[in-house]
Amino acid sequence: MVDHPLLTVAIPTWNRGDYLEQTLAQLAREARTIDHELLEVIVSDNASGDRTPTVVAEAQAVLEIRSVRNSENIGSDANIAQCFNLARGDYVLILGDDDLLIDGCLAWLLDVLARRTFGVICLRAYGFDGDFRREYPGDGGGAIEFKSPSDFFVAVNSRITLISSNVLQKALIPEIDARSFCGGNLVQVHLALEIGLKAPANLYVESYKIACKRNNSGGYDFTRVFVSEFGRILDQYRAKGLSESAVRGIEDKMLFSYLPYYFLRQRLRSKTGERLPTDEVRARLGGRPLFWVWVYPILALPRPLAIGWGSLVTALGRIGSGDLRRGVRFLCNRVLQGREARYPV
Repeated sequence: MVDHPLLTVAIPTWNRGDYLEQTLAQLAREARTIDHELLEVIVSDNASGDRTPTVVAEAQAVLEIRSVRNSENIGSDANIAQCFNLARGDYVLILGDDDLLIDGCLAWLLDVLARRTFGVICLRAYGFDGDFRREYPGDGGGAIEFKSPSDFFVAVNSRITLISSNVLQKALIPEIDARSFCGGNLVQVHLALEIGLKAPANLYVESYKIACKRNNSGGYDFTRVFVSEFGRILDQYRAKGLSESAVRGIEDKMLFSYLPYYFLRQRLRSKTGERLPTDEVRARLGGRPLFWVWVYPILALPRPLAIGWGSLVTALGRIGSGDLRRGVRFLCNRVLQGREARYPV
């Protein structure tokens, strides 16, 4: 077992053995290309009742894994916090159990960490349905170093909510127990802000490095977590150096390119008369003109008009945030999947 690795990849999991199997298999492929002394892998099993223990045991034949199995389910927040607390690496990547490092990512990341010191390295992610290689949007974009933490967090905005996107320098917060951040479904946001605001430099990687299984999470109230709780956390970190303009910039970017898609999904799935989270969103974001022009119509218009408007602003928001190529690739894959379903080989 490596005592002091450069990087810990820690995977919290619960009852998703099939997805975990794919994640560990890809991680094992990536690990073949690097010095094993640089890497620690942790799997924190939250008392799964499926085949997860077998998956981990089989993966240990090809990948050195520090396996932790909780005697009872301690909750997703506490399991994520446990991953961070147990990590021995200088840097920690808490990887979702259904997310994948793309080919070449691990060697590239270790090279970056060996050459430079950053507080947070935010890796751009893309969604996939079936084959993450076929659905890869393509390389492009470089890496941007930020000396200003506030500017960094505006640039990455909602990406700090995705655990798999953030590589964290643990040494910057040796006194912090990550369990103190449990309770709001956003332990990872606290960690990123605590570290990023202390760091002399942070890095945003614009090229796609993480493949995330699309629409494969749930069990929480989206608006409560990503509007109300996220906003509360941003307010909390003003006292630690996050500027007022940064809080506004982060939320404006989320209004423009992140929230429309999720509220559009709610309207697509909603039934007539079903309550929408209009009041909750307005309570936090109602003071922003962009809310009324861009997002409010998705929540307030009659369903057909709301879906039409939501589709338009979602597309424009994704284009404006630099995700045009990802969107085109998504549509191409959907068309291809439709053809394969109609004309199986």
